[in-house]
Amino acid sequence: MSEVTRRGGGGAPCLGMGIQRQTPCAGRYSPFTCKRVETMNFQVTGLGLDKMKLDSPQSFLDQEEVEEAEDGQLLKPEAWQTYVERRNALQEFLTSDLSPHLLKRHHARMELLKKCSYYIEILPKHLALGDQNPLVLPTTMFQLIDPWKFQRMKKVGAAQTKIQLLLLGDLLEQLDHGRSELDALLESPDPQPFLAGWGLVEQRLVDLSAVMDSFLAMMVPGRLHIKHRLVSDIGATKIPHIRLMLSTKMPVMFDRKESVAHQDWVSLRWFVTIQQAVPEQFELRYKLLDPRTQQECMQCGIIPVATCAFDIRNLLPNRAYKFTVKRAESYTLVYEPWRDSLTLHTRPGPPEGPAPSRLGKLGPSLTVPSER
Repeated sequence: MSEVTRRGGGGAPCLGMGIQRQTPCAGRYSPFTCKRVETMNFQVTGLGLDKMKLDSPQSFLDQEEVEEAEDGQLLKPEAWQTYVERRNALQEFLTSDLSPHLLKRHHARMELLKKCSYYIEILPKHLALGDQNPLVLPTTMFQLIDPWKFQRMKKVGAAQTKIQLLLLGDLLEQLDHGRSELDALLESPDPQPFLAGWGLVEQRLVDLSAVMDSFLAMMVPGRLHIKHRLVSDIGATKIPHIRLMLSTKMPVMFDRKESVAHQDWVSLRWFVTIQQAVPEQFELRYKLLDPRTQQECMQCGIIPVATCAFDIRNLLPNRAYKFTVKRAESYTLVYEPWRDSLTLHTRPGPPEGPAPSRLGKLGPSLTVPSER
């Protein structure tokens, strides 16, 4: 019996060691920790040992030390339930309202907005109540608007668009930072700071929700504020009411699968995500990269195109060309910060033989070359 008491018969001393090892980890309150404590209690009951025997002078921890450690580190059932409920609420917010998938989608939309074209849209109203004249057409409105004042409004629209894009980027950065902060708080193993600072956490959730609302509201270009009348005095004619809005057009992008280079010509294709009801005009530019002679410097040009496809011929074999495409200049365009570019390499020409080679010879220019 003394041998069993000294070595514990392979049972009780091992459980005593289990309780002693739990003390330094008792401050980590997670469902895993609780499950571990319940398992240990189950093992004690299963062996038919009285819990008081483990707290006897033969155990590794004194009864007072055990109670002091539990009082200082374990939560009461009510506090633990509150912690679990608040933790679940925070997890639900991060999963639904501020999920990584949602933030990733907003980042993609933000990148798309940086590539869009922005225009002033004129929305006329009826001239006056009871007036029989029809709604004024936009072409007629442009005839009534003072050109100098309209150009000034275009500058205002460009500034407003730039500010709006900067604010959107700042709001999105705040959402990313808030998500990181809440993630770190959720992964903390100690519930005491979590419960003590829950008021700040609630305020943080309210602030992030407001930031998200502001971000979504600013995703759509808003109304331009007019300080002065755009329509000059036109005598007895009734002055129509004008409302200016910023509108967005999706970027023009090359189709990189369909755009291919041949020996001395290229076939270019591009597209717009949302097609406009009215056919659009585009501006296609090209130039030879690393020209070696003055004549090769003439391998560049600007081509107006009314479709979404064009072939450029009379290029040099085995050379690299850069192409860019964008919408043609418009009277209502206020801001277009981006244009898509594509670099293609023409195929090598036939091997040199006794017959004169046309390698390096330039054909007639397709368009009037632009300055490089």
